Amino acid sequence: MAMGETPKLLNVNEAAERLGVSVSYLNKMRLTGAGPPFVKLGARVCYDQPDLSAWIEGQKRRSTAGLGEASS
Repeated sequence: MAMGETPKLLNVNEAAERLGVSVSYLNKMRLTGAGPPFVKLGARVCYDQPDLSAWIEGQKRRSTAGLGEASS
């Protein structure tokens, strides 16, 4: 992306589709702070695509036994 270029932000519907979850589930994750980082622009909630990718990477696990531990 060129310097000064505005990133393409995804709305809640687009972000939920990209993550493969419902809009309702994404909204609940945002409320609890468990979801990906988001941007608030007035009343709009948007997601930056690199943030979604980074959040997905952080959700990877090697076992269900250590739910709080991400794989390294």
